[in-house]
Amino acid sequence: MIRIVLPAHLRTLAKLNGDLELEVKEPVTQGSILDALEAAYPMLRGTIRDYGTLERRPFIRFFACGQDLSYDPPDTPLPDAVTEGKEPFRIVGAMAGG
Repeated sequence: MIRIVLPAHLRTLAKLNGDLELEVKEPVTQGSILDALEAAYPMLRGTIRDYGTLERRPFIRFFACGQDLSYDPPDTPLPDAVTEGKEPFRIVGAMAGG
């Protein structure tokens, strides 16, 4: 099981009270996690990545094991600590403004 941490606005949209755990097909990648997440919570489709291109939305970032994985290709295998459930895969809404 993969542990996933969502920002508050996406937890509210998905009607979740906290973090979640999902079964993700191997190899565990950003893409496979997002596929499983959108299948389990269809209301999140289009919020994290674009409907057509499946590219990450500009103000969304991905972190795991203290590393920013936002610019890694979506098919890059994630660290073992994530696949073993020791560390969560974090989806973070970036802040901007001035």
